[in-house]
Order: sequence, then structure tokens, then C-alpha cells
Amino acid sequence: MILETLMLAQREIRRNVMRSTLTILGIVIGVAAVIILVTLGSGATQQVADQIGSLGSNILQVRPGQGPRGPGGARDSSDEFDMDDVEAIAREVPGLAAIAPMSSASTQAIYGNENWGTSITGTTNDYLIARNWELESGRQFLDAELQAGRAVAILGATVKEELFGGQEAVGQAVRLGSISFEVIGVLTSKGESSFGQDQDDLVLIPIRTVQRRFTGSTDVGSIMISVADSDNIDLAKSSIESLLRERRRISETEDDDFNVGDMREIASTITSSTKVLTALLSAVAAVSLLVGGIGIMNIMLVSVTERTREIGIRLAIGALGSQVLLQFLVEAIVLSCFGGLLGIIFGLGIARIGAQLLSLPFVFRFDIVLLAFAFSAVVGVAFGYFPARKAADLDPIEALRYE
Repeated sequence: MILETLMLAQREIRRNVMRSTLTILGIVIGVAAVIILVTLGSGATQQVADQIGSLGSNILQVRPGQGPRGPGGARDSSDEFDMDDVEAIAREVPGLAAIAPMSSASTQAIYGNENWGTSITGTTNDYLIARNWELESGRQFLDAELQAGRAVAILGATVKEELFGGQEAVGQAVRLGSISFEVIGVLTSKGESSFGQDQDDLVLIPIRTVQRRFTGSTDVGSIMISVADSDNIDLAKSSIESLLRERRRISETEDDDFNVGDMREIASTITSSTKVLTALLSAVAAVSLLVGGIGIMNIMLVSVTERTREIGIRLAIGALGSQVLLQFLVEAIVLSCFGGLLGIIFGLGIARIGAQLLSLPFVFRFDIVLLAFAFSAVVGVAFGYFPARKAADLDPIEALRYE
């Protein structure tokens, strides 16, 4: 019986191909729109997570000057850190994989006739460990170079490209400001961060070199810390906060004049925002599925009216009302499911093209594809039932008299 009903439904759909095509167009557009938006949104979320992950693993960023806001919305001034703070954290907080002091300044990098405005970051080799950053060529700083504050530099990929192009940079001398530095290494490229910043536009030099030759102080601008085990991040964070409060003589009634930032919080905030935006856009796109369902109901009502005499004949020769209901319900479901399949095909195809154009990873969401198809089938049942019920409830005698 089911097979016969399907064949009847197929015959009626093929009899009015143009009308059937226009009927399912709303379903196709709705399903495709949902799949496109969710797929691109998932790709954007993954890209953000990957880019934040490229900043380093299990990272805590310690910065001064993050205390309560002063009058006019400005933050109260706070003392910078120093190397004693860095050594105290390394000595007293367990479970740390790396602790990198950082002191930065802006300067002009010059090589021959080429020059490039960039930022220099004074730090130690632990910076490379914390950031999961490998060298494309050359070597890290030697202990003697770090202790003596030698004029040696490791170039980011952007700086190397701007100054040297395709030439070998290691072993060459570049000027940072008015000081000549020997290039001892080049970093692998990390590209642009999720905040739109070029991660490769930097030069690493020993922190003592920055302090002596650029900033003229022993201040440490910030401290980057990598925790060995992700399960211990919260414990390490609280230990660092307690230690720094003690070292900076902050009383129990005072707020911190520093901030220990957790990269997980930043990642969670950004990815949550992306997911909410994707959900909202998908909900808007899903409205077209309802519009498509209304179109199916409308065309099925027209079909019932056109086929009133046919229905009367079937009922007169012994067909049950349930059989007539099933016939029209199956037609509606076939239309909506066929529209759902076409929507999936178009949606995935357009999503893949869109991901390539937007430089996003293509993330196939089987759950969304299944949900979209199931929703299209439900639309067929929900909006096809009323016309089918109307057909089943026709009086055979009145139906046969219908002109």
C-alpha cells in the first residue's frame, strides 16, 4: 500500500512539475541557508580557536596597571614588574612550563636600503616555549647573550621578508633604531591573530638589551606564563595573584593593581559570541522553512480542490478516508523531503565555496545536516496534514457532484 501511495504521489508531482518546483523552492532555500550559515559560523569559530591556540598553550598573561578605574574612567597608575618578580614566580609557583618576562618598544628596522617599522620585544628563550614558536632557521639566545644583554636578534617572518626578501638573514647585521644587531634566527610564520594583528611583525632580543638600550629602566612590561598541565591553570593563577599581592604590599581591602589574564577566558568569550551570532542568523534562515511549509499547504489545498471528483470516485468505490489522507500526506512529505535533499546539496556546495572565499576552514556538521533534513520532513507532515484531512473528510456524493 505504501509503495502504491508513493507511486501515486510521484505521478501527481510529475503531472505539475513547474508548480511542484516552485512549491519546494522555499524548503530548498531554507535548508540551504541554515546549512550555509551554520557551516560558515562553525568554520569561523574553529578559526578563532586555532588562532588563539597559536598564541600559546595554557597561557597566563600578567600585566600591571589593571587595577580599579580612577576618576574619569582612567585606571590608577601602577608600578611595573621587575626581574625579581619574575624570579619569585619561577621559584615559588609550581607546575610552570615557562615564564617569559617581556619589555617592548617600537623602532625602525633597517637593512641596506630597506627599512620597516616594527616592534621589538625583549624577552628570554622561555617566550618561544610559551608561544609554541619554532625557529625556521638559526638558533635561540645563548645564556651569555641573555646575561650580558648582547645585541643579537631573532626576526619574525614579516620583518625578515620586508628587509631581506628571499635572501638569507641569519648572520647579517640589521639596525634597530641606531644600534646594530646580529641576526641569529628567524621565526616560523604564524600569520594574523584573531584580533587582526600580524604575529610575525616583531623582533625578539634579550630583555636586558631592551632595558639598557631602549627603555633605560629595569622594568618588565608584562610576564607570559605557560602552565605545564591545563588542569592546574586555576591553581597557578591564584598562586601568582597571592604572590604578587604580597610582593606589591596590597592589603586585603585593596583591589589588585595588576591582572592575571587567562587565554581560555578570551577564547571562550570570542567563540561564544560567534556561536550566538551563528544561532541567531540560522534562526532567521529557518523562517524560510516555515514559509516553504505554508507554500506546500497552499498548493496541497489547491490540489484537493482540483481533484475533488477524483477523491469522490475513490471514496465511492470503497477507498477509506485514511487511505485518501495518507495519499495527500505522502505527496506533501515527498515534496518537502525532496526540497530538503536539494537544499542540503546546494547548502554544502555554497558553504564550501564561501569557506574558500573567506579563507575559513570547511567544517562539516552532520548533526545540522540531519536536523535540517528532519525539519523539512516535519514541515511536510505539519503543513500537509490539514489539506490531507480535508480531502479525507469529503462527502463522496458531494465530491462527485463537484464541477
